[in-house]
Amino acid sequence: MIINTRACISINNRCNLDCLYCHFHTPEKSVYIKKSDMNIFIVLDNIINHIEKYNIPVFKLGFVGNGEPLLDYASLREYIIYIGDYIADGRISAYTITNATLLNAEMLEFFRDYKINAGFSIDGIPEIHNRYRCNTHDTVMNAVEMFRIINGHYPAMNCTVSRDTISRTEETIAFFERFGSRVTFSRMIGKNGITLAEFRKFLDKAESTLNVRRGGYDCTMYGGMCGAGINNIFYADGKAYICGNCIDLPATADYDTPLDMITPDIPTFDRNKCFREIYRGDKY
Repeated sequence: MIINTRACISINNRCNLDCLYCHFHTPEKSVYIKKSDMNIFIVLDNIINHIEKYNIPVFKLGFVGNGEPLLDYASLREYIIYIGDYIADGRISAYTITNATLLNAEMLEFFRDYKINAGFSIDGIPEIHNRYRCNTHDTVMNAVEMFRIINGHYPAMNCTVSRDTISRTEETIAFFERFGSRVTFSRMIGKNGITLAEFRKFLDKAESTLNVRRGGYDCTMYGGMCGAGINNIFYADGKAYICGNCIDLPATADYDTPLDMITPDIPTFDRNKCFREIYRGDKY
């Protein structure tokens, strides 16, 4: 049995932006994104029980998903406090990803005090970021500077790689070099997407000078291998899914199912490739 050591929880289905490339709020997937009464404290209890049952040294937990988590900051704060002892002891490594347009100093101080890695979505140079992310580059950069003042360093950053990005690879890399932060590059998928081969070529170039995240069994979107069905539980809409890009595929369990009972039955496949692309025939 493979012991799950990571999960993501989508605490809401709302966003204050309408990014051009969003793969959640598309006509095809929007019908699957519905408000639910998912009790996230039950999910957190199951994660804690799982950690204790299998003596997991570090469980990686992301408060990310179908929306902007800071739209529900009060709830997010409660969830973090609830698992605060496990975070303080290093048993849970928790993070969130935000578009950074709603941040304020109180939020950043809370994340700092509770050791939450708050990653900022920023797509590099203004021309590209503003085209895809609703002309928010200046707002995000102000938040980046506020983060530096409060934390003494720049935040981790998440950049979606489009064809525009590839056409301006050197400028994009230079933009991130000045911060010295870890950068997670994400492959744009959908109608504006790029191929895995194009994405990996870009990553090879970027990691020659940047601290680029390229994990193991996580997701091909981020440069790793596909963790669908192995180590990539995604909680949303009262269900557990094999990954965040598969919310329109059948759920593997209800959200309150113990983690070691979430055992999706999916065919063997080449995990250097994306499960969805192989078995749904999606081509980007």
